[in-house]
Amino acid sequence: MAGYAIAPGESSVVTLIATTVGTGLCIGSANAINQWIETPYDAQMLRTRNRVLGRRALSQAHAFGFGALTGLTGVSILAACVNPITAILGAANIVLYTCIYTPMKRTSIANTWAGAVVGAIPPMMGYTAVTGTLADPGAWVLGGLLYAWQFPHFNALAWNLRADYSKAGYRMMAVTDPKLNARVSLRYSLAMFPLCAAVPYLGLTSWWFAADSTVINAAMAYGAYRFWRSSNEKTGKQLFFGSVIHLPILLALLMIHKKWNLPGYSHNIKLDEDEEMDEVIEWVIEDTN
Repeated sequence: MAGYAIAPGESSVVTLIATTVGTGLCIGSANAINQWIETPYDAQMLRTRNRVLGRRALSQAHAFGFGALTGLTGVSILAACVNPITAILGAANIVLYTCIYTPMKRTSIANTWAGAVVGAIPPMMGYTAVTGTLADPGAWVLGGLLYAWQFPHFNALAWNLRADYSKAGYRMMAVTDPKLNARVSLRYSLAMFPLCAAVPYLGLTSWWFAADSTVINAAMAYGAYRFWRSSNEKTGKQLFFGSVIHLPILLALLMIHKKWNLPGYSHNIKLDEDEEMDEVIEWVIEDTN
């Protein structure tokens, strides 16, 4: 719930719980319906053939019923206990995942971009749970961070699973255009730098976040560069596991450097760490002169 934690404004335990449960149910719904649709294809893949539907340990009717019930319950909780915009995002994500992303996987490599939108929406839901609006650019920057992160993460994973994807008939970049797969991974790894710089620019964190995030973004970008130069099992695994480590550290840094813009605090007041950053910048300027 990084989106909820980083959003400016007051929050409550009740809203946090409702957001967590409602979002979790929406995600569970989308995944259940996705597996219901893809059962015959999952059975062909080494990675997914042991899922309960593929093994016929659960009936198709039960799987769809679970997906429909959790989706309806999740959206209802968000609408009743959080706010309408968060509920709309939850419902939209279920539809996007099951009705757009899932069928696109067998028709176009554009499915990866659609899937990245699916992954970007949950943190935006956490953000809107506090702010109640999508007009705040902070929600879009946070979504952008998760959107960009998914390309090096998923493309590196897909590289080592490309034989499985090809067997099941999935149109993934790693299968149809391996060079594009590597270029896109590097491109979006580099996009993390300006996106992270936008976070303190919007006043959500201090500028220390831009400095600290540069270190971990550079590590992932280096992994993406190596994957681009030579896509193989080793560089693919290194980039994938590097991205797995990268995301929780990045989200932790967001919360560590958050500006607590609560009622009673002026947006013009600089926190101690902002003043420290100003001093560092002044020292650098003096040294260069």
